[in-house]
Amino acid sequence: MTEERYAPDALRTFAGRVLETLGVPAADAALVADSLVQADLWGHGSHGLLRLPWYAARLRSGAMTAVTAPAVLVDTGPLVLLDGRDGVGQVLTERARVLAVERARTHGIGAVGVRNSNHFGTAMWFTRRAAHDGVVAVLTTNASPAMAPWGGREKRLGTNPWSIAAPAPGGRVVAVDIANTAVARGKIHLARNRGEPIPGSWALSADGAPTTDPAQALLGVVLPMAGHKGYAITFLVDVLSGALTGSGVGTEVHGPYEPEARSRAGHLFLAIDPSALGDRADYEARVQRLIDEVKDVPLAQGFDEVFYPGEVEDRAEAANLAAGGVRLATESLADLRRLGADTGVPFDAEGVR
Repeated sequence: MTEERYAPDALRTFAGRVLETLGVPAADAALVADSLVQADLWGHGSHGLLRLPWYAARLRSGAMTAVTAPAVLVDTGPLVLLDGRDGVGQVLTERARVLAVERARTHGIGAVGVRNSNHFGTAMWFTRRAAHDGVVAVLTTNASPAMAPWGGREKRLGTNPWSIAAPAPGGRVVAVDIANTAVARGKIHLARNRGEPIPGSWALSADGAPTTDPAQALLGVVLPMAGHKGYAITFLVDVLSGALTGSGVGTEVHGPYEPEARSRAGHLFLAIDPSALGDRADYEARVQRLIDEVKDVPLAQGFDEVFYPGEVEDRAEAANLAAGGVRLATESLADLRRLGADTGVPFDAEGVR
């Protein structure tokens, strides 16, 4: 297996041009491309450029609309509901973020629901942006079935990830992005593309047996994190993201790797302005105290350092940039080259290194 490094700016240009050839407006294409490449920079290749060919297939079939034009269904001031009308998930979620931040600055809190959306990539990409805008952000989404209800062995619920990010002193951000399964399903796709086995604790095969074969895992179910607790959280995230917004729930939701099915994914974006609750300096001092306390804790055996949430991604990005770019799995690279050839945007390896 060979995994060369590729320059992030060149990868963004390639991905953006591919999306433009499929009818996505330039600004929206650049946004989606940045979200994917940033995931790779953070070390989350499961949500990086691996997904571009899937998006392309959905755009070609019309399951995802290239020109995103949401409709406002409800606007109470602090609360807004959008119908995404099958637009691009990243574009819709970014519009939800901007709206939520605007309303939080006016009302102290802003909540934006989105129905009839699509997969939006890495949730942290949006909540971190909101945190840099100065608000505490929560983002939830439902997803296509990957998990069996606790005690079952057939897919009924998605990984249904959620993210929380908050401003920290010195322009930093504290952030978490979690799927409610033992692992995001994209990591199983990535392991398959890399030709690597997966841990036996990640998934069951179609016959309900633990498996280390990613191909068998994709045919079966992904296990919930923390047993019944992960199942319960994913159920309630579906309520917040799908039932509350009027979008699809459970088996009504379809994933980005399904080229022809309407996604019907729903999202909820919540923004809170810390300044509306008290002195901002006091808020930042409390966050800093939390950071200091977790960083200064005596270490358990086998650990060299404790990280605050979001620090690992910051360090991974810095390391990847210092090393000259991101790595792409061999099969992912082959998929990108095929996509480039199909769209008339050649993936020139020398040009993107």
